[in-house]
Amino acid sequence: MFRFGQPEYLYLLLALPALLGMFIYLRTRQTSARNIFSSYELFQRLSGDHSSRKGIVKATLLTLAFTLLVVGLSNPQVGTRMEEVKQEGVDLFIALDVSKSMLAEDIKPNRLEKAKYEVGNLIQRLAGDKVGLIVFSGEAFTQFPLTIDYSAASLLIDVVDVESVPNPGTAIGSAIAQAMKSFNFDDQAAKVLIIMTDGENNAGDAIEKAKEAAEKGVRIFTVGLGSPQGAPIPVYNASGQQVDFKKDRSGNVVLTKLDESSLEEIASIGKGKYYRASNTQDELDAIYRQINTLEKREFGVKKFTEFDDKFQYFLACALLLLLIEVILSDKKTRWLAQYNPFRGLRGVRETP
Repeated sequence: MFRFGQPEYLYLLLALPALLGMFIYLRTRQTSARNIFSSYELFQRLSGDHSSRKGIVKATLLTLAFTLLVVGLSNPQVGTRMEEVKQEGVDLFIALDVSKSMLAEDIKPNRLEKAKYEVGNLIQRLAGDKVGLIVFSGEAFTQFPLTIDYSAASLLIDVVDVESVPNPGTAIGSAIAQAMKSFNFDDQAAKVLIIMTDGENNAGDAIEKAKEAAEKGVRIFTVGLGSPQGAPIPVYNASGQQVDFKKDRSGNVVLTKLDESSLEEIASIGKGKYYRASNTQDELDAIYRQINTLEKREFGVKKFTEFDDKFQYFLACALLLLLIEVILSDKKTRWLAQYNPFRGLRGVRETP
């Protein structure tokens, strides 16, 4: 496969006609000026060893050098091989709670931002494991499926917020069910689900869904974000400024509390472990160390090899032609005249 790394430089080739036109114009003016002051025969006697054909050669060298220089700047690249890269890893889904309660600030800057920060760090540590993200509140959606494109995964995590799922609530069971739909159980890789939430499950039967997942061999880890004592949920205006706290119908400030017992039970059913998030620890790092102890499956990924840059060859040729143009004199080359097949014929006015 052939391509240009910086194809925008190829537009400089549009200057070639102007360059050629300039050479033709200058040569025509030179010839006209010479004919005004002398005949061709007189000019030949006066100019001595001057060769007009050397001017054409030098102009040709400059034109070729310019063309090669432009092509070199466009960075021609070649990369035709497709190779299979062997990797090994587990299938890992992260279920991230994006309900309004995740805006509580008992963990700084808030529960959701803390969770996103840890997920981003986890993805940077992955090496061969497939990772996917499920976002949930009142229902669950797959933000991105299992992938080894960690750069794209990191970008998609950055855009997650409490508006990612329109339905309010916290349906942990729905998140588990969505992960079960997204896993490929024909694949023998170990399956891991990490649930990051404040644990206030209020929709569906999370315990039953956890049991179904465990029966299929899915290892479940849970991370609780928040505090059992609870924290208010800030309310922001369109400018991003906090204007109040969420209140119930009676006008009382709502406190969102971490439900650790449910998360501990889900992790126990899934043969994993429960972690409470804190301001100073990275809980996903501890989970990842446990994931690395699981049996990993080897798989092949087809990738194009890196494109090889070939610009240096074109630039080298351009510099060589420029060097030849500089050292090439305007005088006739006497030894070439001996091999001129038209020497001595009428109408042949000069030799190089």
